[in-house]
Amino acid sequence: MTRKVDIESFFSASAYAVIGVSADRKKFGNSVFRTMKQKGFTVHPVHPSLESVEGEKCFATVSALPADVTSIVTVVPPMVTKLVVEEAMAKGVRHIWMQPGSTSQAAADAARNAGATVVDGECILMFLEPVESIHALHRWVKKVVGKMPQ
Repeated sequence: MTRKVDIESFFSASAYAVIGVSADRKKFGNSVFRTMKQKGFTVHPVHPSLESVEGEKCFATVSALPADVTSIVTVVPPMVTKLVVEEAMAKGVRHIWMQPGSTSQAAADAARNAGATVVDGECILMFLEPVESIHALHRWVKKVVGKMPQ
């Protein structure tokens, strides 16, 4: 279960990465990456077969990321998330946001057991201030029904 403090910890990093970014602007990984960039985050794209995304150098693996990246967003299938988390823990990444559809319970448990914070079951676009478009509506509904992380 995601706690508000885990979300706050995730956003305390100086640099971020989106794992599973896409060059296709219609794909969610691209949307997360672009939105984070537009909101002023230092964010790096990670995809094993892309050289660049939205004009930014793309990294092939988590281990290739700059050392200041301590928070990552996974937008990959759960089986891949498990591998990404193993690599992230070895690199010293301390905060992981598993987008809905990317969550691996085994990976989340392993990350937490290694001392990392994990956000799962929440869409990052509902927390990137100021929240816009349909994500603002989703956030409002979650608040009204008491489903926002406490």
